[in-house]
Amino acid sequence: MRVVAGEFGGRKLKTLPGKTTRPTTDKVKGAMFNMIGPYFSGGNVLDLFAGSGSLAIEAVSRGMEQAFLVEKNFRAMSVIKENVAMTKQEDSFHLMQMSANMAIQQLSEQKVLFDLILLDPPYAEQEIAKQLKALVREELVAPDAIVICETDKTVELPETIDQFVQRKRQVYGLSAVTIYDWEAE
Repeated sequence: MRVVAGEFGGRKLKTLPGKTTRPTTDKVKGAMFNMIGPYFSGGNVLDLFAGSGSLAIEAVSRGMEQAFLVEKNFRAMSVIKENVAMTKQEDSFHLMQMSANMAIQQLSEQKVLFDLILLDPPYAEQEIAKQLKALVREELVAPDAIVICETDKTVELPETIDQFVQRKRQVYGLSAVTIYDWEAE
């Protein structure tokens, strides 16, 4: 696995051995970012289920200014720290070792607005609609925010979740990628 494009493009990333995490393949990661950009001029990205940190690192590599990576698994967080160190831009990354729901609460106190939200939860623990609604309720969503969800291909997410409207859904092997856009009232 590697960073696909941008400032860190081509650099190798480590993953947690075994089946604890399910890293997004380079092909799917490249397709995800091509659907929404593929590059950014600043902004904040939230990766609620960071795994190896690959998606958030890709977002910063492509121009996001700050990344908040949430991961409750201690071993996965160790891998994230190594991958972030590879960038030599550790100040662009904020690591939070806790559950996604706890992180939403903590971030609400910091009043950070997110331009890009990445949701790739363990397939057995999906609460995507609930977590997006919590991000809206806690006022953590920037105007024109984009959400990328990666799920099992059998999961059909709603057309709308709060003020998020589904733009596209694409299946890649066993996974589906769903993109939502924020639409102000």
